[in-house]
Amino acid sequence: MNLKNFRFETDADGIALATWDSPGRSMNVITPEVMDELGRIIDKVAGDETIKGCVITSGKEAFSGGADLTMLQGLGAEYKRLVKAKGEEEAMRFFFEESRKLSLLYRRLETCGKPFAAAIHGVCLGGAFELALACHFRVLSDVDATRVGLPEIKVGLFPGAGGTQRVARLMQTGDALQMLFKGEQIRPLMAKNMGLVHAVASRDRIVETAKEWIRGGGKGIAPWDVQGFKLPSNKVYSPAGMQIWPPANAIYRRETHDNYPAAKAILQAVYEGLQLPMDRALTVESRYFAKILRSKEAAAMIRTLFVSMQELNKGARRPADVPPSKLRKVGVVGAGFMGAGIAYVTALAGMDVVLVDQTLEAAEKGKAYSHKLVSDQIMKGRAKTADRDALLARIRATADYADLKDCDLVIEAVFEDPKVKAEVIAKVEAVIRPRAIFASNTSTLPISGLAQSSARPKQFVGIHFFSPVEKMMLVEVIEGKKTGDRALAVALDYVRAIKKTPIVVNDARGFYANRCVMAYVREGHLMLMEGVPPAMVENVARQAGMPVGPLSLNDEVALDLALKILKATKAQVGPEAIDPAQEKLLVAMVEKEGRLGRKNRKGFYDYPENGPKRLWPGLAALQERKLDPDAIDVEELKQRFLVAQALEAARTVEEKVITDPREADVGSILGFGFAPFTGGTLSYIDGMGAAAFVELAKKLAKKHGDRFKPNRLLNRMARDGSTFYDAVARVAAAEAKKAA
Repeated sequence: MNLKNFRFETDADGIALATWDSPGRSMNVITPEVMDELGRIIDKVAGDETIKGCVITSGKEAFSGGADLTMLQGLGAEYKRLVKAKGEEEAMRFFFEESRKLSLLYRRLETCGKPFAAAIHGVCLGGAFELALACHFRVLSDVDATRVGLPEIKVGLFPGAGGTQRVARLMQTGDALQMLFKGEQIRPLMAKNMGLVHAVASRDRIVETAKEWIRGGGKGIAPWDVQGFKLPSNKVYSPAGMQIWPPANAIYRRETHDNYPAAKAILQAVYEGLQLPMDRALTVESRYFAKILRSKEAAAMIRTLFVSMQELNKGARRPADVPPSKLRKVGVVGAGFMGAGIAYVTALAGMDVVLVDQTLEAAEKGKAYSHKLVSDQIMKGRAKTADRDALLARIRATADYADLKDCDLVIEAVFEDPKVKAEVIAKVEAVIRPRAIFASNTSTLPISGLAQSSARPKQFVGIHFFSPVEKMMLVEVIEGKKTGDRALAVALDYVRAIKKTPIVVNDARGFYANRCVMAYVREGHLMLMEGVPPAMVENVARQAGMPVGPLSLNDEVALDLALKILKATKAQVGPEAIDPAQEKLLVAMVEKEGRLGRKNRKGFYDYPENGPKRLWPGLAALQERKLDPDAIDVEELKQRFLVAQALEAARTVEEKVITDPREADVGSILGFGFAPFTGGTLSYIDGMGAAAFVELAKKLAKKHGDRFKPNRLLNRMARDGSTFYDAVARVAAAEAKKAA
């Protein structure tokens, strides 16, 4: 066979080995060409009497990340073209048949009569794991880098190549639904214990283990194709089955608030599929998959959380003419919570770290945070003592700035005070090398202002981490007015090295993410002062798609910090820049009641040492009036939360703080959890259409004030029908034309 993506060979025992190794790619990806070649392999194995069976493995460090989602995007574009050319019915027929090709291919493999085994090392996700599930035997390497899973839900999809049906026949229904809803990556031993795979072996033994299974008489028939097969949780309409479905539906409602069509489709596909033979069950899954693939939520999430994120992670905004930088040693000044987190993620990425604070004791305390984080991983079986020792050996705690002398990059993470930062800048620049880059981790202070204290403003850049550093995947890289291309490139190289997603923003107070977050929190404050019950403020925010309510979020970042920022804005910009009702609330909470948030166990919530947090009963006394919850328009409250943030995002575009809509959308979801099903702040506007969004904003402005007034950019977009992504589409079309 003439194959490009696979190497195919047969050993003396008649066992074939198909090694997936797509040329020119760092990871195997399912494409139409790969599907065609896999089909030919199936035909070869099934039709050749000398071949007893086949093992599928990978020639790369990972098995496969799954399907190329841009392929699915192309299906959507072709569907729209066919609707215009041949009508809805013909377009839908084409779309359905194309979208189920992978499912039919895997079913061919599963029913071809010969045993297939998957030998997996590294990640095996999405459509690649569905391939493994269609094989009759699965063995994983025992290294931590090996993970399997079906993460499609995270981009607004669900497994559409048999995943929902095979998983639900391998596991108890409740466990299967949980796995499909969460989309998590599963480690080898856990996957075996869950019944998803048959064996775990050392990396150098996985192929041989698979071959031994075939030699030992492994059958080419799936359990569900054997007569008399019984479902793990019995029939759907059985006493056991009825213990599952009512609570499953309730959990779905609680967790998604009906915002994610893919989650509902999983529930429906599993529920209906388990009542049918496998072939009909797969057809049911395919119909739901085709429906979800055409949904606006899937389109938005695929674009933002797959396509755009990949482009940003690969350096879409990196200056092309600056050579790649190899960072070996990074300095971190300030060993508090943020600095300690930065030191940890840097050392975890294999770089040496110099962690500086005012005293050696303070620096060592910051280093101890890394000890705690790795120890937690050891307790969970995700790391070894040797891993902790190696990581801690890369962190040098010190009180001597001179130890920064050979660092390639220095990041300051000291108190948010321009005077304090200026002192640190002077001390650092007195000892570092001429070509070293200096970065400030600040959440609100303009980088250009801080850079005035620098003797080398071209080598001064902002790197804004989100808290907690080790968990949050977004980093804002801020260009000051004098930041040079090399400083920007080094910052982006660093963020990529620590495996986080960067967005590049131009300098402004609050940059991008914090401006949107502050708009969200302010809206919660104002609703509270209007008389909306506190619990309703929090619950409606989550119903709108936000991960936490605004009052809870404010407690996490500290109420006194919010008041400090508000007072600073009032002093520097003017009283018209703040809302007096919000100021009144924060002054009462911080200065009169001494409630600072989670850090002193007293904020909008009380935080008892034993037991869950609960809303502070005293909030009712701060409300001059109380609205009847039954008379409140819940839909309007949800709109206020999302529109307030989207408007702020649009203002950052008009002010050229954000210059690429991909960064606004990716940043809004990763940075502050803006309703992922919308695709992000700007996709929320584009999805609604600028004209409809402007009309809604004006309606809210008339009722609630000028903060909802649309800016000039949005008004222009409403008139000419343009979108935020028009410019991106034009650039992509030009690049495609140039490549052709």
